[in-house]
Amino acid sequence: MNRVYVCSCFGITEQQVKEHAADGACTPRQIASSCKAGTDCGSCVRRIQALLGRGACPRRELAEQGKPVLTDLATDRADDLADVA
Repeated sequence: MNRVYVCSCFGITEQQVKEHAADGACTPRQIASSCKAGTDCGSCVRRIQALLGRGACPRRELAEQGKPVLTDLATDRADDLADVA
């Protein structure tokens, strides 16, 4: 498998960025919160933006309003785990 690194500072690959996006991260800031990519030298931020594109994102509207969007994922997963236990 050929790994294409987006963030050399933290060793984050294109595939990892795409996985975080699939989990709901719609902006470079949310990607940074998920894996630190873009938080050191910043040279990868434009590449992250390109990978995220301008496609539909169910949480983009909340992000543009400055509302938390990824905390909902953690809460939902915690609720799911509580239901199983």
